[in-house]
Amino acid sequence: MSKVAFVGFGEVNTPIDIIINKCNKAVKELENEGLDLVKIYPITDDYEEKDIKKAINFLSKESFDCLIVCIAGWIPTHAVVKITENYRHLPMVLWGLCGEIMPDGRIVTTADQAGTTALRKTFYDLNYKFKYIYDIIGKPSGASKVARFAKAAIAVKKLRTAKVGSAGYRDMNLYGTNYDGPSLKRIVGAEIETFEMLDMEQRYQKITSEEKQKVIDESISKWKFLKQAQKESLEKAAGYYLAVKQICDERGYEAISLKDVDGMKKLLGFPPAPIFMLLADEEGLLTVPENDCLGNVTQIMVKYLTNQPAFYLEFYEFFENSVLAGVPDYVPKAVVDGEVTVMPAAFGELSEGILNVSKVKTGELTMCRLTYMDGEYYMHLVKGNGKTPKKWEEAGWTQPAPQLPGLEIELDNVSDFADKVMCQHYIISYGDNVEIIKELCYLLGIKVI
Repeated sequence: MSKVAFVGFGEVNTPIDIIINKCNKAVKELENEGLDLVKIYPITDDYEEKDIKKAINFLSKESFDCLIVCIAGWIPTHAVVKITENYRHLPMVLWGLCGEIMPDGRIVTTADQAGTTALRKTFYDLNYKFKYIYDIIGKPSGASKVARFAKAAIAVKKLRTAKVGSAGYRDMNLYGTNYDGPSLKRIVGAEIETFEMLDMEQRYQKITSEEKQKVIDESISKWKFLKQAQKESLEKAAGYYLAVKQICDERGYEAISLKDVDGMKKLLGFPPAPIFMLLADEEGLLTVPENDCLGNVTQIMVKYLTNQPAFYLEFYEFFENSVLAGVPDYVPKAVVDGEVTVMPAAFGELSEGILNVSKVKTGELTMCRLTYMDGEYYMHLVKGNGKTPKKWEEAGWTQPAPQLPGLEIELDNVSDFADKVMCQHYIISYGDNVEIIKELCYLLGIKVI
């Protein structure tokens, strides 16, 4: 588990037990927020700088991804900077605690915000990447905000080594799913590796009937079939899943995309929806079709921040106060309301495949999409409320047409969203995750729109 350093400061003349108690409380709150802390306190400005040297020595032996500078009382700037300068490459939180009101109404303070206000501009002048948070007497502490920033910092570190696998490139010759490799590596850190569909097909040919049947019996059999699928379809789903799984396991991919329309469907005669379902549900992989490179990267970002499956939806209709978003293939079981439900179906001239027709969970959600424009990265980010849509269908499916998985997503301003929309695919997470995504974007230098 990634760790976060906590260093608590207080002036040498402040009663030491007060500083310790305040830091103890702050540490407990952060641990309750899920942070794994490397902690040292109290650090004072003692004349011989014994505390400073102790902190530097202690921290030098630890590994962590973010530094929480907790100001529990007044502290001269130099005492803090002599420690933080060793970690100027890391994201930091400047967190000022607060005093308390006594039963007789007196405010007792250790001048926490004298310390933070002396440090805030200094941190800015030193070009630290930091977040300034201060507590207020009588109000909930800033621990949740501190933890949110720290989790974003941890995600930044993990993104440096994240890998996406893409079978082929630029399905349907789309433009919006392209990416620029060097800038993506420089700004975000994620690496997108392409592999040939031939690699997948050669592995598929070596999958035994017994191996396919095991997947059918142990995984596919859990799905609710509205109509029985052909045995050949089940075997292809199992076999191609195992072939792609081999590639992902060998190369350490956390997200995967397959060339869909011009690849799996056109060349192999098999729509890949059940393959994506198995990869997501059995392996915990993030999946999006059509070689949507930045869609995969957005998924990784959202999963690191929220620990959710970060599934994709695409837009079918805009209404006055909402948008209809759905998928013509699959959703992971983690977002299914009820049973995972599937049926064999064909679209237009494409071969029959196993289509997911599950009902999607409703509720407050966040939609986002990473994009690259004019040499810079942007994150389009909006909060909405997903509700079960009216019965709808996409023209072209065999009749009776399937009820595709989807949501009617209520937005505060559909027109504004439409003016900024960046792609047909957006990544969905449940709850209000706007602020933590903003924290990540701040740390990466990505503009939020």
